[in-house]
Amino acid sequence: MARITMNAEDIHSGNLILVTPKYAHKEKSTYDIARVSDSADDSEDCICMDRNAAKLLNELVKASGGWENIVPVSGFRTFKEQQKIWNDTIAESGEEFTRKFVAVPGHSEHQTGLAIDLGLRKDEVDFICPDFPYDGVCGVFRRQAAEYGFIERYPAGKEEITGIGCEPWHFRYVGVPHAALIEDNGLTLEEYIEMLKEYPYEERSLKYLACGKYAEISYLKVKEDGTADFDADDETSYDISGNNTDGFIITEWRK
Repeated sequence: MARITMNAEDIHSGNLILVTPKYAHKEKSTYDIARVSDSADDSEDCICMDRNAAKLLNELVKASGGWENIVPVSGFRTFKEQQKIWNDTIAESGEEFTRKFVAVPGHSEHQTGLAIDLGLRKDEVDFICPDFPYDGVCGVFRRQAAEYGFIERYPAGKEEITGIGCEPWHFRYVGVPHAALIEDNGLTLEEYIEMLKEYPYEERSLKYLACGKYAEISYLKVKEDGTADFDADDETSYDISGNNTDGFIITEWRK
């Protein structure tokens, strides 16, 4: 057994952090990012994501038909870049449109490195609202996305929950098995994070069979002293993510 201790700052890191109009992204001093596409198109060189998410996105796109059919439109952004997009979109399309499709600077998933906007490759691709339909190669991408840990982040009918308009082009990396659980239950990330609070650590867990192993998922709340800890079994592997609000999601992998 080994005692694992996290502090309050750690809740702002991990694949399951919730960044919304209510919960801001806590900017880091450095990010481990990588280019998302192996395309030879130099105009796409600067489109990056978290390194692990970029690797899995590249595998997903290849399995779905390749970068010759899908174009990465926007990935990781700094606060400064998000502010410029916000200002430019207001100037071009007005505040109502901007608030529907562009996150307030400091509250954008793109600032985490875990989000990507994708478009169907064609001569002209809209930067704010790229075309990414539900059929053809884009439909194949959607059907396989959860296997690689990705979800469509802002689905139709959930606008009041997410605070963002429907964005069929915006995908978020949350990891396995969380993407499948979100998709299978028709949830948003907001709803999933809230649902997991029904599974407090050491009381009950959400079980899911993935990759030939059982995942047991639970929620660990930060204590009043600003820490959270648990005893890790040497025979079990763990994925730990903050939720960016009040605690951690612990995923235990058992054979």
